[in-house]
Amino acid sequence: MRSIWKGAISFGLIHIPVRLYSASRSRELKFKLLHAKDFSPIRYARICKADGKEVPWEEVVKGYEYEKGDYVVLTEEDFQKANLKKTKTIEILDFTEESKIDPIYYAKPYYLEPEKGAGKAYLLLLEALKRSKKVAVGRFVFQHHEHLGVIKPHDSLLMLYQLRYEQEILSPKGLEIPKKESIPTKEIDIALQLIEELTEAFDPSRYSDTYAEEVKAIIKKKAKGEKITIKKTEKETKETGNIISLLKESLEKHKKKKRKRAA
Repeated sequence: MRSIWKGAISFGLIHIPVRLYSASRSRELKFKLLHAKDFSPIRYARICKADGKEVPWEEVVKGYEYEKGDYVVLTEEDFQKANLKKTKTIEILDFTEESKIDPIYYAKPYYLEPEKGAGKAYLLLLEALKRSKKVAVGRFVFQHHEHLGVIKPHDSLLMLYQLRYEQEILSPKGLEIPKKESIPTKEIDIALQLIEELTEAFDPSRYSDTYAEEVKAIIKKKAKGEKITIKKTEKETKETGNIISLLKESLEKHKKKKRKRAA
């Protein structure tokens, strides 16, 4: 695993040199764009708007348009000069209860590894967070942007979770959400029974991207020249009026499945 950032965690006078590693990866199927005529790959080109010619990567720079048509070009050194300490530090601002952070703010997880000689301070923060049952809220600069993040224990290591800023969260205003109304007790009771029947201890290994697996199976068949047939699926009910009968049917259906598995 290769580190993607090198710096330090800072809180009070404590300084813990660490390396940052991505803790997740993209799972999408990667498709290439092809020319339908002869299946030749299509590549993206960086075209200059002024002369219509392709621009090589070594001639591409980053510019900020401060006025219409006027740009200031920034180099990697310029970004670091803005605040060298910030580009190398995860600065802890506060400690808080994890339950107080709405999951909507969580964006991306990272692993934190201590540099050589920083093990004791790293373990100190890990143990202190575990015992206090708190998480650390901090800020850090990564890929030329300042991010908000949460440092929390995960088994025997520390993890940094990048958070979204409040301004990044879109308002649900305008969505047609049904107004609160009285739900019959009988319907709630059966819904609770169904929830209870479907309750399992969370085990992430039980879940996988089944759609991607099915698409891969189709790709394999097409590569062999086999005919693709559409699977027949159970007809989905659109009825919402008689909810109680649907709940009862769902409950009975699941109980039958459970009895079959147990047999």
